[in-house]
Amino acid sequence: MITLYHGSYMSVPSPLTGVGRRELDFGPGFYVTNLREQAERWARRVCVIRAVDTPTLSTYEFDEALLPANVRLLRLEHYNQEWLDFIISSRRGEEPWKDYDIIEGGVANDQVIDTVEDYYSGRITAEQAIGQLRFAKPTHQMCISRQAIVDSCLRFIAAEPVAEKGGQQ
Repeated sequence: MITLYHGSYMSVPSPLTGVGRRELDFGPGFYVTNLREQAERWARRVCVIRAVDTPTLSTYEFDEALLPANVRLLRLEHYNQEWLDFIISSRRGEEPWKDYDIIEGGVANDQVIDTVEDYYSGRITAEQAIGQLRFAKPTHQMCISRQAIVDSCLRFIAAEPVAEKGGQQ
């Protein structure tokens, strides 16, 4: 059993995979992370984008033992060539995620996006990009794109408000 988090502007007790945007790192699906602070930061960010004041952290238990035998799972465990190629392919609109039910790996966030964009535009080589990415603080995201997996393996535990930076509600 793994504890996972989703940061949003509202509680998400019944996640849906069909409402995500195609241009995200790992394509459309329901995104969670095993890093609580990362989910809290995302909840705050979503609230700023949507101009609402309700950052909310939803907590889940994910049971890998319940995954179907035919699950199509891709784990991109490090910022490496495979991760970089996948992100670039997604940004080109090639939909590399369409062959997978679950994709897990690092986030192409503010910390690494300049490197990704420099590589994408040809300003640096893959070797230079990977050299820069190895200094990035590890992040984590899991995109579940198959609703049946959300329904059978992801159990909602609770939702709670996220404190503002500095610890205030």
